[in-house]
Amino acid sequence: MMKHWRTLQPDNQLVQSLSAKLPCHPVTASVLINRGITSTRAAGAYLRSSLNQLKTPFGIKDIDTAVQRIGQAIDSREKIRIFGDYDVDGVTATLVLYEFLTSCGAEVAYTIPHRLNEGYGLQPLHIHRFTASDRPDLLITADCGTGSIEAVREANRSGIEVIVTDHHSLSGPLPDAVAVVNPKRPDCNAGFEQLAGVGVALSLVICLRKHLRDGGFWRSRPQPNLRELCDLVALGTLADGVPLTGDNRVLVRTGLEVIRNGKNRAGLSTLIDRCKCKPDDIGTEEIAYRLIPRLNAAGRMDSASLAAALLTTSDLEEAARMADVLEALNERRRQVEGEILRECRAHLLADPANLQKSALVLSRKNWHGGVLGIVAARLAERHHRPVVLISVQQGLGTGSGRSIDGIDITGCLAACAQHLEGYGGHAMAAGVRVMENNLGKFREAFEKQVLSLTTDVESAPEVIIDCELALSDISDALIDEIESLEPYGAGNPNPLFRANDLQVRQSQIVGGAHRRMLLCHSGGTRQRSIGAIQFNVDPDKSLPDAFDRVAFRLQWNRWNGRKVAQLVIEEAVSLQEASQR
Repeated sequence: MMKHWRTLQPDNQLVQSLSAKLPCHPVTASVLINRGITSTRAAGAYLRSSLNQLKTPFGIKDIDTAVQRIGQAIDSREKIRIFGDYDVDGVTATLVLYEFLTSCGAEVAYTIPHRLNEGYGLQPLHIHRFTASDRPDLLITADCGTGSIEAVREANRSGIEVIVTDHHSLSGPLPDAVAVVNPKRPDCNAGFEQLAGVGVALSLVICLRKHLRDGGFWRSRPQPNLRELCDLVALGTLADGVPLTGDNRVLVRTGLEVIRNGKNRAGLSTLIDRCKCKPDDIGTEEIAYRLIPRLNAAGRMDSASLAAALLTTSDLEEAARMADVLEALNERRRQVEGEILRECRAHLLADPANLQKSALVLSRKNWHGGVLGIVAARLAERHHRPVVLISVQQGLGTGSGRSIDGIDITGCLAACAQHLEGYGGHAMAAGVRVMENNLGKFREAFEKQVLSLTTDVESAPEVIIDCELALSDISDALIDEIESLEPYGAGNPNPLFRANDLQVRQSQIVGGAHRRMLLCHSGGTRQRSIGAIQFNVDPDKSLPDAFDRVAFRLQWNRWNGRKVAQLVIEEAVSLQEASQR
């Protein structure tokens, strides 16, 4: 699909003023202004963010009730069980609660369900298991539970009190729990809707620590430094793809500092080493594309308890063993993901009429449910429309959906609820359950609902450029400044620059499908050359030796203690393509 390129145009006087006052490169000033940061004070807060800038979470609905009940459980030595989700956000949310409660001397354990064998969320079957063996007095959910009406009802019947901590959108009434700590509930106006599940867990811990302090609890034991939990918070927040603005940006930036100081958990240090990284080189990209896929592979392909065990072990030998298992699971994940992606593409090629529809809903028997969300995300990005992939087994379909900016996929599923057995998620990602005999009705209703919303969405995706940047204007100082603006992510994108009229001086395929190049501007051999990488090209096709324009990110390429400037090509238009438009 042809994309529309749009270059932002910040006010030049404002750029020059901010550049002079900070001081910084005009390109850096342009990037800041494009993100709404127009004063030196705002820029200072952005560049030097700290935990002191966090909003106080005491106004989140039900958090005071939750704190009182957990404090009572700690004092009375009641059994506490944490029940988490199986993705990285859920695992880290579970561990934030578990590690803090352990430091309080609480009698606490955790459970993370098996994605394929048990499915998402707290269910009555889990309550039955808890009742039969090691029954807790208090059950606390992490990154799940808002939709667990029946499970909470069963817990109440069994004499187990439940506190829900979650951040998923609501699709019905709240469960009858002691407390439902979810900033997205309609009667909560505290302004924490953007938090990931791990952010909600940390908010609860912040309030609980103060509650215990007010009661004199810390007079007899050291008060935990919550900054030390921010490595977990950074992992979960980045994994969940929530906007990296406000509190989320502060939490991730602090977490990166914790990781970079080199005094990491044994498991995290081992995993970083397996990824051929050094702690002081870890940024959002390394976490998003190296650490998180390996941690998520546990829940996608086997049990997420492996990821939790890796992040909590202090035994380096045990950490090495678990990291090896994660590496093997991640490799298997890649293979299965590639197989399903190729099958989807073949289906669309054989029946191109699907691409005339507002949304893609594809289903197959016995697809591996652990990777459907990843494949759906790739297809949604490629075809610029919501995608739902469903695996059918024994008459029941379970699947994952991903959306595009401007279309709330969970809202669309809500409009199709009469055809579904269940659903839940966020604006951009959701899970769904549907009976096989209702697939046709669901597909039709979902496409119709998405179509009703597409008038508010650009027909072609945009490539939004921060500014044009000639290769000759790239300097070490500029790359350092661009890196200082991290963390990047949803809502705070990595700056994208545009360079025109480029020639490929050298080219080779690496890693099977990635093109490494040496680029320079056309116009002679004296032009500056700079290394570039373009991911996921088709090596079997003829690759261009000249570009009309490229959109790229600018970074240091670090390897074996060295670093060199590198362009990461996100979009490119060859001279031939430009001449045909």
